Amino acid sequence: MDIEDLRTFVEVADAGGVSPAARRLGLSKSIVSRRLGRLEAELGVQLLARTTRGAALTEAGLTFRDHAARACAEIDAATETILPAGDLRGRLRVAAPLTFGPTHFASVLADMARRHPQLQVHTVYSDRFVDLIAEGFDCAIRVGYLQDSNLIARCVGPLYGKLVASPAYIAAHGTPETPADLASHEALMQGTERWQFMDGDAIVTVHPRGRFKADNGTALLAAAIAGLGIAWLPDGLTDEHIASGALVPVMTRYPPPPAGIYVIRPPGQHPVRKVRVLTDLLIECFGQASFPAGASR
Repeated sequence: MDIEDLRTFVEVADAGGVSPAARRLGLSKSIVSRRLGRLEAELGVQLLARTTRGAALTEAGLTFRDHAARACAEIDAATETILPAGDLRGRLRVAAPLTFGPTHFASVLADMARRHPQLQVHTVYSDRFVDLIAEGFDCAIRVGYLQDSNLIARCVGPLYGKLVASPAYIAAHGTPETPADLASHEALMQGTERWQFMDGDAIVTVHPRGRFKADNGTALLAAAIAGLGIAWLPDGLTDEHIASGALVPVMTRYPPPPAGIYVIRPPGQHPVRKVRVLTDLLIECFGQASFPAGASR
C-alpha cells in the first residue's frame, strides 16, 4: 500500500473533495483521483461517495480515515528519526497574515526552503483566521492578541502598535483623551474586536464602534489617512505616515499593551520537526528585536 495514496486519501477526506485536496497538495485532479482509485482497489472497498458537490466518506471511509492519518503520522515520525541532523523533507503548509506576511515572514520561509532543498513549503497569505485542522495546515503565523482556542501557541517575538488618526479627523472631531472618550468617535476596525489600553498597570478594555470595517491593515490605514476615523494600527504601517504628517498618534497616555507574533499549531503532544524548525527561525529573526508591527489580528 503506497504511503502517498494514504496521504492523498486523508487530504481528500479532510478537504471534502478531490478539487480542494488537489489544490492543497499542489497536484492535478487526475493524479488525486488515480491515487484514490488505486487505494480503493487495493482495499476492495469504496472509501468515498463522489457527488456533484464533492466527496463524502462512506462508512468504510470514516473507519479507515483515522487509521490512515495515524499511519502517515507514524511514517513521518519514523522518517524524522533517521534523517541526517537538520535535514527536512515532505511538505510544510503555513497560513500567514496578508498584512505582514509578504513583507516580514516570506523571507524567513524562503530561507527555510533554501536550507532544506527536499522540503516543500506551501504558504497561504490571508488576514482571515484559517481553520488549521479543517483546512489542512501544519501551522499558522499570527500577530496581535490571541483568542482562546484549543490550539497550541508559541510566542516568537514582540509586537507594537498605537491609535492613529488624520489631522483632518482630529480637527473635525477632536482628540480622545481617555478610553471612555472613544465611545463618541468613529473607529476603523476589522470586525467586532475589543481594544485594550494600559492605565498604569491596569488594562482597560473598550468595545469601539464604527461604520468602516476591513479585514486588512493596509485598507484600514487608507481609511485613517482619508479621515474616516481612528484606527489601531501596527507601527510598521504607520511610522512613515506619522513622519510625513499624514497621521498623528492619539491617546498616547493610554498605550495598547504589547502583543506578539505567534506560531499556532494543532493540538498534540509534540510539534512536528518542520514546525519546530520554522519556530526557531522566527525566534532567531524577531525574538530579540522590537518588531515594528502592531495589533493586526
